Amino acid sequence: MRPIRVRIGVLGLALVAGLAAPTTATAAAGAGGAAPAPTVEERRLDGEVPQEILRRSGFAAVAPAFARGLGRADSYREARAVVAREGAALWRRAVDRVQGRGPARGDLSRDDDRPLYWARLGMTRELRTWEPGFGLGERQRAALLTELERTSRGQADLRLPRGHRDGHGGHGKGVKRVLLTGFDPFTLDREVRISNPSGAVALALDGTVVDTPDGPARVETAVFPVRWADFAQGTVERALRPYLPRVDLFTTVSQGRVGRFDVERTNGAWRGGFPDNDNVSRTETVPVADPASQPQWTTTTLPYAAITAADTGRFPVYDNTAVTEIPAGGDEPVVRPDGPTPGSTAREGGGGNYLSNEIAYRATLLRDRLGLHGTLPGGHVHTPVLQFGTGNTDPATGAVTDPEFVRNRLDIVAQARAIVAVAVSAPGTDRG
Repeated sequence: MRPIRVRIGVLGLALVAGLAAPTTATAAAGAGGAAPAPTVEERRLDGEVPQEILRRSGFAAVAPAFARGLGRADSYREARAVVAREGAALWRRAVDRVQGRGPARGDLSRDDDRPLYWARLGMTRELRTWEPGFGLGERQRAALLTELERTSRGQADLRLPRGHRDGHGGHGKGVKRVLLTGFDPFTLDREVRISNPSGAVALALDGTVVDTPDGPARVETAVFPVRWADFAQGTVERALRPYLPRVDLFTTVSQGRVGRFDVERTNGAWRGGFPDNDNVSRTETVPVADPASQPQWTTTTLPYAAITAADTGRFPVYDNTAVTEIPAGGDEPVVRPDGPTPGSTAREGGGGNYLSNEIAYRATLLRDRLGLHGTLPGGHVHTPVLQFGTGNTDPATGAVTDPEFVRNRLDIVAQARAIVAVAVSAPGTDRG
């Protein structure tokens, strides 16, 4: 998840214009006032590609069924129960499909992360435009939307096994615990067929046990939106804070450069302005709590030397140390291949200045503010860009999937799993 200036190869981003008004199921208008309009992100649902992905995965009925459930709710309390139940059910259904449990319900390959993304947007659109008879205040609707996002992204389903880490930087016996995060697809106006391999990794690894030379490690995962506003509102910190003191390793994951994995050494406190999934741009210092103590840079504590030295799959893995900074006393950005210099101001971390850099910055800053820098390995890994097969590169005429596309995604997922196994068993990660 890297902006155009940091070599993802994004050639442009066309703003949404003239989209047809969506059809949503709503109840009778109530006393809460007119419901909000769908977002830019939600309006993309009406395109042929999202509808084909939903149909070919068996997820086309998710949003209509959710709308019917909302329609039966006679109070805010009942509505919240519907939202929590159906959001969690969507996450579990997506994980089960990817991990081979239950029927596939369609001919789209099971490893695909896109059905979850588009089905969730169908649900948020139904909820955003719902007008119940009992009336729904603005704050109530926002709370319901937050609950739907949280539950349908696995953030309410992080189930760590009993103790490896003892809470004091030491470790007890048992299964090691790994927390991994992924992202939604993004740059959808350039390529609406896009899949995000980090989301596929999260679905494939959630709740699984990875065998390592030091024993088994349980992986728990969640995914995050590609929206500046959600990050500014603290969604990352709320999701991760209860779990970082209890895990043995964490890694945020996103899509990065073509043909390679990267372990990002340094993260920067700067938003570079690349548009998000709602076509919103932000160019500013990363907004966090207690800005007076906010550092310009945070660093990985992942065992990058062990990861890059291991044979984990067909893609090369790099220890990426480059950043872009404004040097102390300067006023122009300078690329530093070996990391930031003292007193500099961040303009790009190793992972750029988009939301992948930001989730890495926020997660590692949270690690440090919890006093875990010296005992908890954690940081960010960029996957290769997921590419379609030769001859299937035109978004206007291409197929939503092809054999090479599926093979590339499966290889990325398998290599990410291997990287986790190396990281959690590397010397120095079991610290006491």
